[in-house]
Amino acid sequence: MTREEKYALMTQTPVEKLVCKLAVPTITSMLISAMYNMADTYFVGQIGTSATAGVGISFSLMAIIQALGFFFGHGSGNYISRQLGAKNVDEAAKMAATGAVSSWLGGALVCTVGTLALKPLALLLGATETVLPYAMDYLRFILLGAPWMCCSLTLNNLLRLQGSAFYGMIGITSGAILNVGLDPLLIFVFHMGVGGAALATMLSQTVSCIILFIQCRRGGNVPVRLRNFSPKLKNYKEIFRGGLPSLFRQGLNSVSTIVLNQCAGSFGDSAIAAMSVVNRVSMFASSAVVGFGQGFQPVCGFNYGAKLYGRVRRAFWFCVRFATLFMLGAAVCGFVFAPQVIALFRRDDPEVIRIGSLALRILCISFPLTGWVILSNMMLQTMGKALKASVLAVSRQGVFLILFLLLLIPPLGILGLQMAQPVSDVVTFLVAIPLTTSVLRELRKGEALHADGVAGAEVEIPEAEPIDL
Repeated sequence: MTREEKYALMTQTPVEKLVCKLAVPTITSMLISAMYNMADTYFVGQIGTSATAGVGISFSLMAIIQALGFFFGHGSGNYISRQLGAKNVDEAAKMAATGAVSSWLGGALVCTVGTLALKPLALLLGATETVLPYAMDYLRFILLGAPWMCCSLTLNNLLRLQGSAFYGMIGITSGAILNVGLDPLLIFVFHMGVGGAALATMLSQTVSCIILFIQCRRGGNVPVRLRNFSPKLKNYKEIFRGGLPSLFRQGLNSVSTIVLNQCAGSFGDSAIAAMSVVNRVSMFASSAVVGFGQGFQPVCGFNYGAKLYGRVRRAFWFCVRFATLFMLGAAVCGFVFAPQVIALFRRDDPEVIRIGSLALRILCISFPLTGWVILSNMMLQTMGKALKASVLAVSRQGVFLILFLLLLIPPLGILGLQMAQPVSDVVTFLVAIPLTTSVLRELRKGEALHADGVAGAEVEIPEAEPIDL
């Protein structure tokens, strides 16, 4: 497909059909990505509760790595999407190289710093004395894979935001299949234990990165070429504008997970393991909505760049309806089968099942609200509404989660630990309503003026909000 054909596809195809077409590979990619962590949790769960907890606290570091990958991927990808909508291909090519190279360098920095301070890092993430050896074994290999993990996330988002999610799916799927195959081999056959699970993840992420790099040169996508690397202040301002919400969201998610692990540690290793399993299950459920939203983002970026505001608005409402219905179904299933779901990971530990089952059932109450929150954040970020997107990004699994952990645990004990996330979800939903509806009103106004023949009117919808660096 040529770039001209892709432009016509993105701006003329009915948005409902287009979003569904683009969402199939992104949903697949998100579910498979969620399986990375679930596979490690499942196989390590056969070792013991402390091993499960060790992997669980290590996810905070993976969240930091993901924060960098999404920061550069969304920051450069959203800009590329808008530039392709405006037919500025040269600018898009420079940004593709700048985002990918910067992402790899950022991961290399995390690798260096984390390896030099491995034990303090594990303790900071919430490891207890019994969990510490497992956590260090897991973190050691994850840190070595940080540059490739970072870069693969960026490349996947570059492909997705150009409307080529299928190519990204190939790279992600290849790595996931390799990971699932290597996990039992390295853990049980080569007797590497928790370290084997981490090595499997490191190797699979490296393979994904290489495949994704190759995919960027196919299908009319903007290729990533080192000679186009342009580390200018202008480019990094655009990366910050489009990627800052992701950095805030994933970064604060890491901080809140550390706080969660520290709080859960006061109730024992079983509480850490239980909350870790609940978080993995929750991530798997919401990954389908995130994947559907990722199918919406290139539609949003292309059409917003082309000033086709009505298409942006219609696509958003279509996605919200789907997400709400899907999460409602997930909530019912999760509530009914909570004990069985938790038992898949730690069937021989009744305490993990007891704590995790109640936590999952309480969390299911807020599931239907998360579709609006996730899609609102995606729309605001893709449109370059950096301030509003950042406020929403830091709320759900960041500021509000930390706040309610600190407020609810002292009076309620472990029940407060189990309630913190769903309460945070409800409050974030209330915050998202005015932030999103104000932008939807602007889009409606822009659509009306264009329908009246006011070509190219800006209609108080700036291309992006300024950010002072």
